[in-house]
Amino acid sequence: MAHIFGTHAVDNGGIHMAVRRASAAGMAAVQVFTAIPKYYGDKSRIREERVERFRAALEETGIRREHVVVHAAYVLNTANQDGEKRGRAHAGLVRELERSSAIGAAGVCFHPGSAGDGDPERALEWVAEAITGALEAVSSDTCVWVENTAGAGRTLGRTPEEVGAILGAVPSSLQDRTGYGLDTCHLFSAGHDIVSSPAALQETLDAFEAATGRPPAFFHLNDSRYPMGSNRDRHALIGAGEMGEEPFRWLLADRRSQGVPLILETPQQENDIAPDNPSADPHDLAMRRLLERLAS
Repeated sequence: MAHIFGTHAVDNGGIHMAVRRASAAGMAAVQVFTAIPKYYGDKSRIREERVERFRAALEETGIRREHVVVHAAYVLNTANQDGEKRGRAHAGLVRELERSSAIGAAGVCFHPGSAGDGDPERALEWVAEAITGALEAVSSDTCVWVENTAGAGRTLGRTPEEVGAILGAVPSSLQDRTGYGLDTCHLFSAGHDIVSSPAALQETLDAFEAATGRPPAFFHLNDSRYPMGSNRDRHALIGAGEMGEEPFRWLLADRRSQGVPLILETPQQENDIAPDNPSADPHDLAMRRLLERLAS
């Protein structure tokens, strides 16, 4: 199976322009936001014309819908101890899934949130309830995926056991529409040794697969600006951070990196690109070429 490289491209001009910019960079996958990521989005729907433009861009570029990932809003703390805020986060995840289903995305990924000062086991149950509620509310084949976290504070999803506990609490009838993805910067920042040797990386991936009963549905490929165990979620260009290039070579040699979207969330050079400019970001071009070299 082939590697499916993608990027979270700048969406100036609309999410359909993100598709065109990803394609111009030679990517076969793309990640987008369907709403402003700093807000709950619990009342935000997606206009039909946006859907049509997005789907048309996929058709024009040849990027397949099963290689489209939506990233949910950062503020969706589905484990929030405050019942009102937790309710809004759960509603926000429903809307995320509605919008993602409308554009035909394969799945929407989200950060589980933080347990705060509360019981972490109960907090994990709340995250599972959010996934279950969204999947029950929206009938489609679009999935809801948990993303592992860098582990700052009481954030959930740092360990294989936490991700496994969340997914394990989703009803069996909905299991085929859920799963998880792994962010390399988050793994490293959370203290997982994925850089000392190929065996160490494989051990980490094995642990997540054993705890969840399945391989990752996607990867986010990011270097880290801070050392291992820092719990700081700060991405860097691959090879320009604390991880270096070699761990990515090892990851690309692992069976679990094949046939799933491998999404770059590395810094973009042209964040203020003109809305009508479909050009590839220079950093995305460089990263794609690097990944192809590491995979060869």
